Amino acid sequence: MASADTSTQKILIIDDETDVHYSFRRLFEKDGLTLVTASSGDEGLQVMKREKPDLVVMDIRMGKVSGLDTLRSLRQVSPKQIVIMMTAYGSAQTAIEAMKLGAFDFILKPFDIPQLQDLIRRALEAAHAMKEKVAVPAPIGAEDFRTGIVGTSPPMQQVYKLVGQVAPTDATVLIHGESGTGKELVARAIYSNSNRANKTFLAINCAAIPENLLESELFGHEKGAFTGALNQRIGKFEQCDGGTLFLDEIGEMPMPVQSKLLRVLQDGSFSRVGSNQSIKTDVRIIAATNRDLAEACKKREFREDLFYRLNVVSLVLPPLRQRLADIPVMVTYFINKWRTRTPGGPSKISADAVQAMQRYPWPGNVRELENVIQRAMVLANGDTITQADLPPEITQAAPASTSLTSNAPGSTPTVPLRGIDDAVASLFAHARQHAELKLLDFMEREFIVRALEETKGNQVQAAELLGITRATLRKRVETFGLAKPSGVS
Repeated sequence: MASADTSTQKILIIDDETDVHYSFRRLFEKDGLTLVTASSGDEGLQVMKREKPDLVVMDIRMGKVSGLDTLRSLRQVSPKQIVIMMTAYGSAQTAIEAMKLGAFDFILKPFDIPQLQDLIRRALEAAHAMKEKVAVPAPIGAEDFRTGIVGTSPPMQQVYKLVGQVAPTDATVLIHGESGTGKELVARAIYSNSNRANKTFLAINCAAIPENLLESELFGHEKGAFTGALNQRIGKFEQCDGGTLFLDEIGEMPMPVQSKLLRVLQDGSFSRVGSNQSIKTDVRIIAATNRDLAEACKKREFREDLFYRLNVVSLVLPPLRQRLADIPVMVTYFINKWRTRTPGGPSKISADAVQAMQRYPWPGNVRELENVIQRAMVLANGDTITQADLPPEITQAAPASTSLTSNAPGSTPTVPLRGIDDAVASLFAHARQHAELKLLDFMEREFIVRALEETKGNQVQAAELLGITRATLRKRVETFGLAKPSGVS
């Protein structure tokens, strides 16, 4: 692990477990590093002032004074100190709090030794490179809150870190993630840890509001601005002045509304529908999408200048199939959540049920998992959810594939669909007997008709069912002459 500059560097270990002190000495003293130790936060602060270490490695849970409280005090004494936090409890709250307070990183116990060695090396290199040159932001007061975001896997730890880093700023954030991955929860976590946490937070789904109403919903309108505008309406940007506005499914926003949003992001001003008067507003924007907006820009379905304004900080939420190791802790979280609403319901889950869940690819992500747990708690007999309480698509699922899938926008998950091969074979056999049949066009039209029938003509829901955007569905409806979808047979 040693590098050219580590021979004179010093590490302070603050932990109330002497075994941890011993482990660090055994691992790092052979590299020529100097190690000093402390068994409490108060002692650690005294040792730090005396020894002036290059790196502090500190446990979060210790005796009377926690590691986070010690980190707050440490920041008052030495705002530039490089600190790594250790914890056996990798919750979202502690991870975000640590990063908010300027921790370099955090690592979970028990340690993965190569990962720990690499982290220590990077921290010491950072200490050498930035010592006395780069300031670490002063600490920000912490809020005690519950995010509802659960998981200790590496992908989620990265999410927590980025939330903690971006929350105290006013930077615009664009959250990418498949449907059901928890984009609004992350947006609320950013808001709850921001300087605007005591101001308004409003969420609006750009795909759920008709195009002719979305502009009025966001920016308001004057009386008489259009048919039905009987009174003046204050829009979300005025209601949310000083606060945070979450724009979900931003990729479905119509082009005219995109232009007005761009103006708000550029100079903080807008005008109500039917008015020329400019109104100033101070609103932080957090947007989310399950689309590849860069690709949408190439197809001229999304403004490129707006995309760059929104994409100041990009945060990618991994799909559940790429963090199956989080299933056990998430299941426990949802059981505890729903037990309060299901008196006398189960409090445990069997090992084989958890294993079955970890074999399933979860196309509906965390939202689907929560629904499955809610269903199981209703159906389970006794105090334990068993494999028999799970839906057949989960108990019969082939092992979930992560290598052939991606969390990049536009990627297609591998989902086991039983019987699909037989159906496709039958269709091709029919097509060979009827050369006049244009199979692809026929099936595309049939899928669209069926989806609109299933959703009673709701194009937003039909597009989600088909896995396409509402704009694409509208084009297909026009192409196939389905102008009145509810009447198509």
